[in-house]
Amino acid sequence: MFMKTILGTLLLSIALLTSCTTEAQKNHDSAEKTAHTHITSRKDKITKSEDEWKATLTDDQYYVLREKGTERAFTGAYWDNKKSGVYKCAACKLDLFDSSTKFKSGTGWPSFYKPFDENSVGEISDNGYGMVRTEVVCARCDGHLGHVFEDGPDPTGLRYCINSVSLIFIPTSK
Repeated sequence: MFMKTILGTLLLSIALLTSCTTEAQKNHDSAEKTAHTHITSRKDKITKSEDEWKATLTDDQYYVLREKGTERAFTGAYWDNKKSGVYKCAACKLDLFDSSTKFKSGTGWPSFYKPFDENSVGEISDNGYGMVRTEVVCARCDGHLGHVFEDGPDPTGLRYCINSVSLIFIPTSK
């Protein structure tokens, strides 16, 4: 009898967890659509089919920018870049971050305390992997860039933690 009670409780818990996960995914999908609606007001919005993106991006860029992947820490081209310049979206070349806002976060990814301007990036609630985070996307092509956290330096207190592979760096001319 005791085992039947434990088994019943376990099955009920699994059923509840599954329904909560499904509901959470529905809420995430709804929030993502709402967030995308907010950032699609840019006049220069770029939309391409997945085949077109595959033809123009490297496999690594496609994985991060279109499939919301993440490169391994301390492996990207720009995590330790100290040169002056502008970081652009690797997919559509939109100016995303200025090197003057880059800082050493110790995370292994390029980190910035603010975007190039208020129209450069969009933010989407990301409840995946059992966490609540804020995804950062390119405002022009919706490419996944990374996430933003509230543990950065002054003046914003933000840390835009961005995948190097989603960026192209253009050094400042001398």
